[in-house]
Amino acid sequence: MQDNYIYGDNWSSVYEKITNMRGKITEADDTACFLQRHSSGGSALELGIGDGRVAIPLSGRGVSVEGIDNSERMLKLLASRTNLVKAWQGDIANFTSTNRYNTVYCIYNTFMVLLTREAQLSCLRSAEPVLSEGGTLIIEIDVPALEGFFNGQRTTALLVDHENTFLRTDVHDPLKQNFVSSFLWFSGTSVRRLPQPFRYVYHQELDTMAECVGLELVERWGDWTGGAFTQTSTRHISVYRRAVL
Repeated sequence: MQDNYIYGDNWSSVYEKITNMRGKITEADDTACFLQRHSSGGSALELGIGDGRVAIPLSGRGVSVEGIDNSERMLKLLASRTNLVKAWQGDIANFTSTNRYNTVYCIYNTFMVLLTREAQLSCLRSAEPVLSEGGTLIIEIDVPALEGFFNGQRTTALLVDHENTFLRTDVHDPLKQNFVSSFLWFSGTSVRRLPQPFRYVYHQELDTMAECVGLELVERWGDWTGGAFTQTSTRHISVYRRAVL
């Protein structure tokens, strides 16, 4: 996974505020509802659990939730919010567990924080054996947005209100399918720069990688409330199960 300093040290102190500004806190209940249905109220493992934005409301729905994260600081935030979710520090690209889960999920573009195809395949390969019989792997990632680049660079305004201006700058490497992104947060007289590299993945490529580890697509949605995935969708929620031989 990417460097722990970039993710943990830079993001942990502002993660909740930024996710709230981007509407991800209010979306957490819809996400938890979707995951609860697919886990049948049993058990779930979150890859990149962070501060428990989704794990906590999911556990509140009666699901036994565990999680993995590479950031000690993010895990401390989670522990300060609940003692109902078991989590440990580790690399989601290479993990094992003696437990089996009804659902393993990796959401909010966390899968793209794995910066190579090999690391992404390794994550899927690690997830497959910890699924219970009939269990599901659920991944939420953005559809790659490649418009608006000039000389391989792009700047996008994500949020502008009376208190904050939140910009994203991207440098595109098409050969590696990488964005090297920086989030620039202007608030009052302060400015913060939050670097975040990604490896973007098209949904067809994700399906192929899943097939390589013995998983097959069973559902794909455009949002957590069951909206259709269409050519205008900006993200997808993909649900996989072990392939039937």
